[in-house]
Amino acid sequence: MKGLKIISGTACPSFAQKVAEHAGIPLSERNISRFADGEVQIEIKESIRGADVFVIQSTCPPVNENLMELFLINDALKRASAKSITNVIPYYGYARQDRKATPRSPISARCVADLLTSSGADRVVSVDLHSNQIQGFFGCPFDHLFAIPTLASAWIEEKGQGDSFITVSPDAGGVERSRAFAKKLDCGLAIIDKRRIAPNKAQALNLIGDVEGKIALIVDDMIDTAGTLTQAVDTLLDHGAKEVFALATHPVFSGPAIERMIESPIKEIWVGDTLPLSQAAQESGKVKVVSMAPIVAEAISRIFGNSSLSSLFYQ
Repeated sequence: MKGLKIISGTACPSFAQKVAEHAGIPLSERNISRFADGEVQIEIKESIRGADVFVIQSTCPPVNENLMELFLINDALKRASAKSITNVIPYYGYARQDRKATPRSPISARCVADLLTSSGADRVVSVDLHSNQIQGFFGCPFDHLFAIPTLASAWIEEKGQGDSFITVSPDAGGVERSRAFAKKLDCGLAIIDKRRIAPNKAQALNLIGDVEGKIALIVDDMIDTAGTLTQAVDTLLDHGAKEVFALATHPVFSGPAIERMIESPIKEIWVGDTLPLSQAAQESGKVKVVSMAPIVAEAISRIFGNSSLSSLFYQ
């Protein structure tokens, strides 16, 4: 692994540490601080000349602060003669703004992509993009990793598989993800017809599929305010589901999310560690974490070794 360097921003240092441990190398030393007026100051504390550098930084709150950190780390590495710079962004922010949904609105996901590449990124790795087409916004290679194999393996090991379960997509856009999970568990699939009435506000209307007497597993890429999730739980229980669990890659958990989850009859919420959990989430008693560090570390090792990543998608 000579010539491989992993650097962490301040967004998810514990996740970066786990990735480095799985990859078998220490995190490179860096100093990230703030000037008195709040400007970000970056200092790489060791030579990275000629190295393949992987920068791990999630876009969790404060989103804009963490993005600026990442841009400046890229610039510092580029000016320090790194051979290549790969941005590992476990949770890619601004992904929900991937098109002109209203007149005179920005395509923010494209803006972030342009800023990443112009600041020095030669390659980007992310886990479960909210919209797959975001990969096309980049002029550099983009490796899109999937959490379904990891989540499904953890579920089968602890809870089992088969017809007693049914996987549920909380909206039409997540059907492909839920179908992949259902295939892993060898169980059925249901879909909730959701209508979004405003940003962060959705209303679940109809259920397509039979969940009566089954353990329902809501599968999604992220949980933000948990409004969609809690409405989906009520809909499934009203249609005869025995119990309801949720599995999501990114625990955004903003606003009233924790309070809603605690008050909801949902049994458990399984999430990845692509974002750091708040103390309230850890103490809620309903959140179980499944680490994405092993698959990210394996992807880093394969990229560095010029090996194929495709087998990671079918584990």
